[in-house]
Amino acid sequence: QVQLVESGGGLVQPGGSLRLSCAASGLIFSSYVMDWYRQAPGKQRELVARITSGSSTMYADSVKGRFTISRANAKNTLYLEMNSLAPEDTAVYYCHVPQPGGGHWGQGTQVTVSS
Repeated sequence: QVQLVESGGGLVQPGGSLRLSCAASGLIFSSYVMDWYRQAPGKQRELVARITSGSSTMYADSVKGRFTISRANAKNTLYLEMNSLAPEDTAVYYCHVPQPGGGHWGQGTQVTVSS
């Protein structure tokens, strides 16, 4: 079955950087659109970034110019490079494969931006 395992979260100071990874298995990774979502306490889960099988990308306005989504198909791995982090970026970040019926989610990785 499809498994998505996120890693790379942690505590970082405002202005800092982190790189999240999502290791995927159980699917032909290169064929799928892949998403990063996040959910802050008390808020709805929101789409942060998307990358297509052809590596076209899209970003939420709130992260545009600061975050970069990428994929390494040979490693079945999705990345999210996050720069200029701010306290409002604090959330659990999830890897997602969109499919009819809801798709697949990882367990999430916590990102906390605080001084």
